[in-house]
Amino acid sequence: MPRPASRVEKIPPYLFARIDKKKEEARKRGIDLVDFSIGDPDLPTPPHIVERLKKAVENPRNHQYPSYEGMPAFRKAAADWYGQRFGVKLDPDREVVALIGSKEGIAHLPWVYLDEGDVALIPSPGYPVYKITTLLAGGTPYILPLKEERAFRPDLDAIPEEAKRKAKICFINYPNNPTGAHGDDSLFERAIRLGRENDILICHDAAYSEVTYDGHKARSILEFDKEKRYSIEFHSLSKTYCMTGWRIGFAVGNADAVQNLGKLKTNLDSGVFQAIQEAGIEALTGSQESVEAMKTVFAKRRDLVVEGLAAIGIKVPKPLGTFYIWAKVPAGYTSAEFAESVIERIGVVVTPGSGFGDEGEGYFRISTTTPEARLREGMARLKELRL
Repeated sequence: MPRPASRVEKIPPYLFARIDKKKEEARKRGIDLVDFSIGDPDLPTPPHIVERLKKAVENPRNHQYPSYEGMPAFRKAAADWYGQRFGVKLDPDREVVALIGSKEGIAHLPWVYLDEGDVALIPSPGYPVYKITTLLAGGTPYILPLKEERAFRPDLDAIPEEAKRKAKICFINYPNNPTGAHGDDSLFERAIRLGRENDILICHDAAYSEVTYDGHKARSILEFDKEKRYSIEFHSLSKTYCMTGWRIGFAVGNADAVQNLGKLKTNLDSGVFQAIQEAGIEALTGSQESVEAMKTVFAKRRDLVVEGLAAIGIKVPKPLGTFYIWAKVPAGYTSAEFAESVIERIGVVVTPGSGFGDEGEGYFRISTTTPEARLREGMARLKELRL
């Protein structure tokens, strides 16, 4: 076999592979694992969305190639939803592009803007796709540490001039995976100022914008960039409507950025299955009662986990967004050691923070995307550790 391209060899080792091996070994021993590692909603997609898909699948017109950029009706639905939700006016023809899930668009954007040696500003801990696709595209990641003392928000004012001069894109993500942190107005204002003063495209991953609690309403970066000159935002139907397996999302914002992303996509994929786009239209334009019900479920689960951790001496603030709990590992463990230990000792799976970047070391993540009874079981098992 030939040696793989150097770009593939740049991909860092998959830390989670060790965890997956531990999980497999435990299952072979007959251990009933309580898995808190996967950020995949266990709630079903709302029935009205499923019904719309069923009807759309039966239409032969949807059996052919879809439009590359997305059906005009889907792009209009996305634009209208943004107008209603954020008060942001979008041109559906130039400022909206359909995606095969927001991950796809995020992964392709570095290929659109980075030449060899160009810099991407990357938050850490953060969604691994930001850094990995920057490396694959030949770019250089400059890490923006997310520290607890700053509420897990980047210090954009501390970026060295050389890094800002070489940077072409900057990723931010609020509500944040993996920390559950939320962004305030000051963060978005400083991000837009960074883009304006240094000709950097600010790329906001807003996948969790609708998964919020206690009255918090997440902001769109486009609310702070009214003319849409410096920003692009990625949104997903996955989390909002429990549609992770459907693979549909969209990018909105600066027309040139959206069009350039669409240009790359026309050469790499053939768009989203039209029947799924029709279901997406139903999600965006139909009843939103399911969204409120989903938030109620995950808020209750969040409280259960936060209280359960406090009972064993691990205190964390209640996050206002996402379905993740980000907590410090007990003294004497690395993140990976703790994750492996709880699998082996009590059959509970958590995600080591170091899997989200070096700055995640010392933390672990719990996802609440599992039924309440299993969450209670997992919390009871963690109590057995007597940390």
